[in-house]
Amino acid sequence: MSRPVVEPVETVATPTLSTAAVDGVVWDFGQVLIRWDPLPAIAAGVGDADARAFLGSYDFGAWNHLQDAGRTWAEALRVLEEDMPQWLGAGAAYVDNFSLALLGPVPGTHDLVRELAAAGTPQLGLTNWSAELYPHAPATYDVIDLLRDVVVSGEVKLAKPDPAIYHLVAERAGIPLERLAFVDDSPANVAAAAELGMRAFRFTDAQALRADLRSLGLAVAAHAGS
Repeated sequence: MSRPVVEPVETVATPTLSTAAVDGVVWDFGQVLIRWDPLPAIAAGVGDADARAFLGSYDFGAWNHLQDAGRTWAEALRVLEEDMPQWLGAGAAYVDNFSLALLGPVPGTHDLVRELAAAGTPQLGLTNWSAELYPHAPATYDVIDLLRDVVVSGEVKLAKPDPAIYHLVAERAGIPLERLAFVDDSPANVAAAAELGMRAFRFTDAQALRADLRSLGLAVAAHAGS
C-alpha cells in the first residue's frame, strides 16, 4: 500500500461504456476497507519528528510501490541503505512495526461487504500490498474471509494500475471485466479499471458508495442498518 490516510471528499464515479449487468464486486483494501498510514509504524521506531522528516523528504510512495509489485523488503532496505542511508532506520521501522500502520476499518465499508455476502454476491479483493506484509490483513480483519479470493499484488508481482492485474482478478472471479464493479480510492487505479470496461467507482465514503452499488442493482440497503 502506498497512500496515507486522507479525509473524505465528494464521491467521484468514473462512468464506463458498459451497460452489462454487474455480477460481482472487486474491492481495494487500503483506504477502502482498511485505514492505513505509515507514520505511526515509522514513528514507533525512530520517533515522530524523524518519521515525518522521512516521509516528507523521501519518495516513500514510489519506494513502497516496488514492494507492492513484488520486490522483497530485504532488497528494498538494501536500496535505501545505498541511496539514503540516513533513512535506513526509518524504513526498517515501517517493516518492524507494520501492524501500527493499520488503523482499523474504514467506516461503513465492512457493512457493505457483509450485506453483499449475505445476498450471495461474489466479491474479491484486489490490493496493492507486499507479499511479506499482507498476512497482517486477514489476521486482523475477519471481513476478508467473506471475499471469495484476494489478488495480492506482491504475490503475483503485478500492481495496479497495470491492466494485467485487472484481467487476473476477472480470471480468478470467473466473471468478465465488464460485469464486475470495482471500488478503489486511487484515481489512477479507477481510471485503468474503467478503461478495461469495469464499472469503476472512486471511493470516498461508504454512504456514497452504497448509493453507487444500489444504482447497479446490487443488494444493499439504502442506509446502513436499515
